[in-house]
Amino acid sequence: MPDRSSTHIEKTVYRGGTGEITVKKSRFIANVAAVDTKEEAESFVASVKKKYWDAKHNCSAYRIGEEKILTHSSDDGEPPGTAGKPMVEVLEREHITNVCVVVTRYFGGVLLGTGGLVRAYTEALKTGIDDCILITRKKAIACDYTAEYDESGRLQFFFAENKIIVDKCEYGEKVEYSLIVPYERYKSLKEEINRSSGGKKSLCNEEDILYADASGEIIKWKKTE
Repeated sequence: MPDRSSTHIEKTVYRGGTGEITVKKSRFIANVAAVDTKEEAESFVASVKKKYWDAKHNCSAYRIGEEKILTHSSDDGEPPGTAGKPMVEVLEREHITNVCVVVTRYFGGVLLGTGGLVRAYTEALKTGIDDCILITRKKAIACDYTAEYDESGRLQFFFAENKIIVDKCEYGEKVEYSLIVPYERYKSLKEEINRSSGGKKSLCNEEDILYADASGEIIKWKKTE
């Protein structure tokens, strides 16, 4: 059973972005995209390389997953450890996952040294991240509940007070709720259901998910390892 008393928060990309800096005549162009799989990340890297086919370097990094996070990086001809790895470290510090980044370098004829390259690639990536729209993904339980009409008023108030999202509500002989319950609210909801139904009912079709609020639009993902 998952630990539903804990809250896990991470960020991901809702809308990708681009950024660019110039360091001693070298152009560094960052492209950032949301990805959910290794294959999507590799496809994005390939598309950027195709677009900037004449660039000297297209260095990349990605970070994918939730608890078990897959990371990969490429220096693409730059000295080892000066591009890909520092970019992964930026993503880790910012707690951004399910993301792929490519920083393209057009060489300006001036060598930057290893320290200069690390600074240039990380700063370029930060400009790309700044151009993105990031959203916070949180653990939750998606579940259903069938309420009697005399329960619904109290429940609606409880949902609003506890930031429980009513994903869908259908009125028939009874009230059918589809809910998104943040982990930290799950126990209290079960207790409220027990009270409102006199101990006769419980939640059903429970599923671990991740969710995010993107300017009022609720986005859901199935929970993975």
